[in-house]
Amino acid sequence: MLMPEPLRQCEFRFYEELNDFLAPDSRKRTITHYFIGTPSVKDRIEALGVPHTEVDLVLVDQNSVDFAHRLVGGERVSVYPVFERIDIRGLTRLRPQPLRDPTFVLDVHLGRLAGYLRLLGFDTRYRNDFSDTELVEISVSEHRIVLARDTGLLKRAAVTHGAFLHETDPRRQLREVLDRFDLHAQIAPFTRCAVCNGTLTAVSWEEARKEVPPGVAERERDFSRCRNCDHLYWPGSHLSRLRRRLREVGVDLGPIRQEA
Repeated sequence: MLMPEPLRQCEFRFYEELNDFLAPDSRKRTITHYFIGTPSVKDRIEALGVPHTEVDLVLVDQNSVDFAHRLVGGERVSVYPVFERIDIRGLTRLRPQPLRDPTFVLDVHLGRLAGYLRLLGFDTRYRNDFSDTELVEISVSEHRIVLARDTGLLKRAAVTHGAFLHETDPRRQLREVLDRFDLHAQIAPFTRCAVCNGTLTAVSWEEARKEVPPGVAERERDFSRCRNCDHLYWPGSHLSRLRRRLREVGVDLGPIRQEA
């Protein structure tokens, strides 16, 4: 007769924004977690609700470990969020190197955020009918960060760089992404097409005036065109509105530059 496996336990403590994924009564305190066998620490972290893409450091009894580390019972596990702006060299960082020139792929719920990121010059793949499998494949093959409101997507083992967006307003989501990945200095407004993600190139007034309404040609002198879809852009009154709306959430567009 087979004897049932013994029930084991260990202590977990999650830090900072990782608490948002936990049940309310488990937040910001040490919790006792019960398990059977010798599961990996990654398995138990995700069982508690935290996607592995949100984790950058795990300490088991004060020792830095990787996700494959096996728990046997009696340990104290400390779990820390992504340290994009903090140097933790010498410890077992759980993702590959941070992406200092990041590119993104967004889940189907983040269309307006995709437009904002493109307007600020960030290479952003988005389509409103991408499946989760397609999102993962794009992330892996093109080394893109997955941005999502779906924790299940971020728990997929193949995803190494990803971020769950806590905000629901697209402008605040933009601020969340810029802060998390320390991107404010990399903003390059109106260098990328908001429609298709192509890069923009300057167009002469003489060329542009043949395509725009007469009033626009009289008012504007700066034009650019998407190299991919040929969409034509000019500053217009929407630029001042966009500046104001983004400034409300602490995002400054800075000077506008055009690519040659």
